[in-house]
Amino acid sequence: MKYGFAFGLSLAILALANMQGMSASKRTDSIPIGLRVGQSAPAFASRDQFGHDQSSETLRGSNGTVLLFFRSADW
Repeated sequence: MKYGFAFGLSLAILALANMQGMSASKRTDSIPIGLRVGQSAPAFASRDQFGHDQSSETLRGSNGTVLLFFRSADW
């Protein structure tokens, strides 16, 4: 009897946690993040790893620009 109650309580807590996680994911799915396909990125300026000023204009090539944001695994 004691183990049945503990098992049932654990099951109820897991079900409640799962329902809360599902409702949180629904809220974040409705918030647009980033740019839409085909939308131009806003102008930006920053320094590169060598200390040189770079902007969206200085990086633009004849075929466009690709920006890759990489987070190192050792941060």
